[in-house]
Amino acid sequence: MAITKETKIIKTEIVGDYKAIQILENIIYKENGVETNRIKHRRVLHPCIVSKNTITNEVKTIWADTSNEPQEIKDIVNLVWTDDIKNSWETFLKDKL
Repeated sequence: MAITKETKIIKTEIVGDYKAIQILENIIYKENGVETNRIKHRRVLHPCIVSKNTITNEVKTIWADTSNEPQEIKDIVNLVWTDDIKNSWETFLKDKL
């Protein structure tokens, strides 16, 4: 009895001034090659997150690691997340702290 899991991207959208990448996926579970379950899953990628240590007030930027994304998502990231977009997004987040 072999249970497998397959993820298929069914839609990608580039949204907003900071080029958030919305990804809609089907996660398909199969048992012995027969589909047993299908789940729609949506996720959003941003160029970075920014956090602030409330004790030291140190602000830290953590850049998105897209190395494990499918090639089609990497291609979109490389196209739309220009240095200007990444810097603008980081500044926007820091201004919200």
